[in-house]
Amino acid sequence: MYAINDPIKNLHHITLSVGSAQEDYDFHTKVLSLKSVKKTLIYDGKTPFYHLYYGNDLGEEGTLITCFPVAHFGHKGRRGAGQISGLSLSVPVSAIGFWTRRLADHGFAIKRSERFGEPVIEFAHPCGIEYELIGVADDSRKPYGGGEVPAEYAIRGMHTISVKVREMELSQEFMQEAWPARQTGTDGKFTRFGFGNGGSGKFVDYVLEPDMPMGDWRYGSGTVHHCAFQVDDAFVQKNVKRNLEGLGYTDTSEPKDRGYFDSIYVRTPSGALFEAAVSKEKGFLVDEPYETMGKEVMVAPQFRSQREQILSSLESLKF
Repeated sequence: MYAINDPIKNLHHITLSVGSAQEDYDFHTKVLSLKSVKKTLIYDGKTPFYHLYYGNDLGEEGTLITCFPVAHFGHKGRRGAGQISGLSLSVPVSAIGFWTRRLADHGFAIKRSERFGEPVIEFAHPCGIEYELIGVADDSRKPYGGGEVPAEYAIRGMHTISVKVREMELSQEFMQEAWPARQTGTDGKFTRFGFGNGGSGKFVDYVLEPDMPMGDWRYGSGTVHHCAFQVDDAFVQKNVKRNLEGLGYTDTSEPKDRGYFDSIYVRTPSGALFEAAVSKEKGFLVDEPYETMGKEVMVAPQFRSQREQILSSLESLKF
């Protein structure tokens, strides 16, 4: 058992494998009017490639969408069961009409629905990842108001994620015992879990799809790579890892320094990859001032001597 009640606080960020960097950048900063919080690189593997961050003005936890543009790999990801299938973003209920018109004007196919008593706009990232805007009445998170969309209509942050599964029992056990959450309700094939007292940015929705083929986990355009959840500090993170391994979830990583947060990862019974993240004290201001945050590509200290060589190998990106 945990020594700390409710160690998982809320969603921290979600990381997507997308197509081209320019297409992704334009979608998030222009269509969705999010701030470019950080342009950096991922160094896993042989050759660094872009890691792009979007969120509110300071890139606060729960507002962050991070993306790996992987078109250069030449692999189209296979979406299916065993994956995080998409993300839902919070907007004011009064903004649903605005966003319906805006997305249609930008050429996106949309579908209107309702889930858990909230209005939903369904659409997709240009690479195919499922997106939703959810009309939320009481989300007090401060949006980014410096883009095309006025603050009163702007995206507040992540509302929930969707995980598609072929059966629910093992995921229910995991969410209740290993990644402590409370089952808060069902709506058709959706089962919702909430952290703490719940609320926007504190939900995970499992979607039962018993006949859906399994998706893949490698880097491939059009799939979600993982979702991160916020924990308070390294002590809590260590307890999360200890509890996971004590329950037999041994596919759990050692802590990794990601520059702006420290992370551990676990492959969940559904197949989805979850992360427990501890933010660094200075957050995204650790390597550049607020005035220029997100405007140029930041290279990790150990690779700065290779900066020009690395940047010349990347897709050209117009900011």
